[in-house]
Amino acid sequence: MDIRQLEYLAALAQEKHFTRAAERCNVTQPTLSGRIRQLEQELGVPIVERGQRYHGLTPEGHRVLKWAQVMLENRSAMLQELTELKGGLSGRLVLGVIPSALPMATSVVRVVRETHPSVEFTVHSQTSEQILRNVQEFHIDAGITYLDNEPVERVETLALYSERYCLFLPQQHPWATKDHVTWAEAAELPLCLLTPNMQNRRIINKAFRAADCSPEAEIETDSVVHLWAQVRFSGWASVMPEYFSELFAGDSAVKGVPLCNPDVEYAVGLVALAREPLSPTIRALFETCGANRLLPLQALQAVPA
Repeated sequence: MDIRQLEYLAALAQEKHFTRAAERCNVTQPTLSGRIRQLEQELGVPIVERGQRYHGLTPEGHRVLKWAQVMLENRSAMLQELTELKGGLSGRLVLGVIPSALPMATSVVRVVRETHPSVEFTVHSQTSEQILRNVQEFHIDAGITYLDNEPVERVETLALYSERYCLFLPQQHPWATKDHVTWAEAAELPLCLLTPNMQNRRIINKAFRAADCSPEAEIETDSVVHLWAQVRFSGWASVMPEYFSELFAGDSAVKGVPLCNPDVEYAVGLVALAREPLSPTIRALFETCGANRLLPLQALQAVPA
């Protein structure tokens, strides 16, 4: 058994297609298939369900995959640590981020790269459930998600900021001049909201229920940019994080009005698999963000030219 066989297995499990997995590993499809067969022979168990196409892993294959993912992660962490000892941390951090926190991910990337300029990032928009699952399965290194609304288990956490909510309206709407709007009042309007599989939407639904109302979203999307566009160009109302007022401060056509009764606030922060030791890049992510905690509006301030 060698590390390449484990890499091929991990790629196949993620791509769920022999040809795509081979392309990802820069080998031919027969090479990838042959090396996985060798692994099966060496371990004495079937790993892949056989057929004309990829049909998934056997029960034994799933167990082998879990160990393969741990070994691949440990190898990556070892190489990062050796690189750090040679004179500087480098590597790529893969983050999963809930849609409502995507703008805040820019400040996370910024503070890490200010200290570790050779660390690169890949940022994916994912639901909170996807983030926790992908962290556990080593598909991402860390996530930015809600910490105190739904169970977050077996992970290291670091709170980054508190998310509060505004009702966003076209500037010409009669309520745009209000100091605040109640959740019950907001329920009277035609709303566009995130889809129900998003934890942000579940938080919003919970707040409406606390206000003894249950409005229907007439438009649903998994994109906060689309929510903003619906308010900006089609005159809808939407509930989004308060700091979006600062994010789109240059757009005078939209106004965010704070929501109250109830007052709703949830912690958003970093999550990573609880393991010892943490990889150098994940450790650097937590250390730099912990030392540079900023309020959302401060974090989104432009970098001076």
